Amino acid sequence: MEDFNKRKHPSRRAFVQQTAVLGVGASLVSPVSLFAQNNSNQNKNMSKNIKTKGYAAKDASGKLSPWEFERRPVGDNDILIDIKFASICHSDIHQEKGHWGEQQYPQVPGHEIVGVVAAVGKNVTKFKVGDRAGVGCMVDSCMECESCTHGEEHFCERGETLFTYGAPTDAEPTGITQGGYSDKLVVRDHFAVHIPANITFEEAAPLLCAGITTYSPLMRAQFKIGDKVGIAGIGGLGHLAVKIAVSKGAEVYAFTTSPDKVEDIKSWGVKEVIVVDKEFKNMNAYAKKLDYMISTIPYQFNVTPYVMCLKPGGTFTFVGMPEKSEITINNLMLAFARVNFNSSLIGGIPETQEVVNYCAENGIRPAIEIIDAEEINGAWTKVIDKKARYRYVIDASTF
Repeated sequence: MEDFNKRKHPSRRAFVQQTAVLGVGASLVSPVSLFAQNNSNQNKNMSKNIKTKGYAAKDASGKLSPWEFERRPVGDNDILIDIKFASICHSDIHQEKGHWGEQQYPQVPGHEIVGVVAAVGKNVTKFKVGDRAGVGCMVDSCMECESCTHGEEHFCERGETLFTYGAPTDAEPTGITQGGYSDKLVVRDHFAVHIPANITFEEAAPLLCAGITTYSPLMRAQFKIGDKVGIAGIGGLGHLAVKIAVSKGAEVYAFTTSPDKVEDIKSWGVKEVIVVDKEFKNMNAYAKKLDYMISTIPYQFNVTPYVMCLKPGGTFTFVGMPEKSEITINNLMLAFARVNFNSSLIGGIPETQEVVNYCAENGIRPAIEIIDAEEINGAWTKVIDKKARYRYVIDASTF
């Protein structure tokens, strides 16, 4: 795509040449006409579909391959983002493999997206060309209901929350939203957040899902400094949950099934690391000890031993979304434990901006590994095998 800045603001040489021509009378076109023509060309280009390159799943095998497609034109309330980085979430794998239901293909995953604003619609005031921007798990909603007008766009009461990839929509040429494993994105300006200058693009990307997904329930928990907070599952989401909870003054207990992660986790300031055994026997020592626990485990597992680590009246929040979104829990034991059990989704746009700003200002950075697009399938396999340390971030220039 032609560079937007060059289209909107002609180069100094071009401007001098145009002025010289006008000055000697070699052209009968006035400067006003020239600029009007430039604006006309700009509007014409913005009315076209946006050619985009990315990696897409073509079927439920979940194997991704290069795909060229078109995004909708930049509308009056839209911005065009030249994507710089997009990171890999376990949700991408679940969805493209059809774990959560039948999908429409080809489908480009990715909802941890950062880049530079390349164009803006005529009504946009939130961003200007050249701004650093990020997009997370949703790209539109009704924007009129009480939830949408109070920063809870993911709970749109009209059911019009449009998630970043795989959501049916007539607005897109492909018939569904296409995600961030690509080089460009057109999005309604409200659903993008500003990326502060004091955090790199690649470090900011995981905050757009992993960050907000853990930050939102941790803040709702309203734990006090010194409270005992458990984090179950120390992967892409879990490691950020640990860092955020520690930064907020919690005494953090990290539960993992990966012994080789222990030293990493200790370096993040936790109180204890518990390597969970297959029979959960070593968890007995933590019975009724914790004030709050959040689970980021993205697989089906026995939740009961974790719940039993909470004090009566404590709260367990589930944010990991396993295959078929089902979990196993002993309801009788839950009743005896007198523990509050809930689940959490993501967070609204204001809170997403809040977590990005908080992490940027407080030095909270995800542990990342940057990969090229051709390495995506291998990275997905490592995520499934629990070998990611801890978030793979794709360099969008390699699409």
